[in-house]
Amino acid sequence: MNARALLACLLALSPLAAAERPNILLIVADDLGWSDVGWHGGFGKTPHMDKLVREGRELDRHYVQPVCTPTRTALMSGRCPGRFGPQALSPSNLRAMPLGTATLASVLKSAGYRTHIAGKWHLGARPGWIPNAYGFDTSYGTLTGAADPWTHKYRKGNPYEDTWHRDGKLFKEEGNATELIAAEALKRITQGGDQPWFMYVPFHAVHTPVDAPVEFKKLYDGTKFHDDPVKHESRLRMAAMVSQLDAKIGEFVAALERTGQRERTLIVFTSDNGGIEGLKNAYVGNVPDSPFNSKNDPLRGQKNTLYEGGVRVCAFANWPGTLKPGKVSAPLYVGDWLPTLSGLVGAKPAGDPRWDGLDRWKAVTGEDAAPSPRTVYIAHPQGQALLHGDWKVIRMKKGAPQLFDLSNDSYEKEDLAATQAGKLKEMLSLLDAQLAKDDPVMPADLKDLPH
Repeated sequence: MNARALLACLLALSPLAAAERPNILLIVADDLGWSDVGWHGGFGKTPHMDKLVREGRELDRHYVQPVCTPTRTALMSGRCPGRFGPQALSPSNLRAMPLGTATLASVLKSAGYRTHIAGKWHLGARPGWIPNAYGFDTSYGTLTGAADPWTHKYRKGNPYEDTWHRDGKLFKEEGNATELIAAEALKRITQGGDQPWFMYVPFHAVHTPVDAPVEFKKLYDGTKFHDDPVKHESRLRMAAMVSQLDAKIGEFVAALERTGQRERTLIVFTSDNGGIEGLKNAYVGNVPDSPFNSKNDPLRGQKNTLYEGGVRVCAFANWPGTLKPGKVSAPLYVGDWLPTLSGLVGAKPAGDPRWDGLDRWKAVTGEDAAPSPRTVYIAHPQGQALLHGDWKVIRMKKGAPQLFDLSNDSYEKEDLAATQAGKLKEMLSLLDAQLAKDDPVMPADLKDLPH
């Protein structure tokens, strides 16, 4: 079957007619904490996102991996990152997924979408591993895990220190990274034409180095975040960066309205993991450290932990006229978006993609308000967590397993492992079955490469 015939078959299978197939704007914040945003009563002023949550679907139990590369791997592939090897379970600049892996971009491209990324890739920093090799028509931003918002550089002395690129070609550009990424995304979503588009915007905000232009700091004039001036200034930079992120999202919405695309555009927003409460700045530039940074309360834990504060994140979906306002309490996993969106537009790769994620569109819309219990497996180099229904087990390499009943203890205050031996055994059995599917061996061609 030739490519044109294959495309015709894919379109014929769609539950939506070609003219109804939505544009998809997928926005990923970096290290955004549960209580950094307005709709969770946090310190950050986020009026644009608050409105999108209020008028859309708040995804109250949206689970991700506890750090960046693994979440992005699951998002792009629909699979748990450990399936690809240990290099996909940690923040890394190695190739996370084999070339040829069916990705969110390649699957949507097969259904007739034009596909773009503006922002942070972090799934492979070498020329052969760029987003264009995984289904994106265009790519812009950084190939590495982060960069200074002003210099656009990675870590000093790292082989990937220079990382700002367009379609894999490194270049230098003046300006603030968040502003530049937003401008690139705006250019792509307003370029016109009848072809539906997929715009993936993985912002660097609010990952360290934490800073934003002065106009966003002025939004907090008169606010005292801490008696310690160093901590006050640290939290001020964080709040300003949160508000800058929010303002850029507001610009996206305004552009969609101005160009008549708003009611045919699905917006999905998530963070890649929970926030980090304080950290040093290791990147090339002059931004200070951040000793008083993100806030995950009342959730337990933070980035790089398997507690809810590390893996349950700020998330929502908004599509006027299609998604009615409300809160989705059913657990969703970041790896669900590929099967969910491919199901929505009627596209699926040939063969078995071996997705771990599920098509959760009916849960997102509220048509299935109480879906059957499902398993969410989250692996980390130092252990694993597994959710099934209302129960959650955490098993680290050091220490005894912990068991929580999230229906009565969503903040993980009471470990029930000692009193619920039968449930603990059941949950560990489910966890072991998932762990057995992971590949513990790094691909041979990656072993001697710098991370």
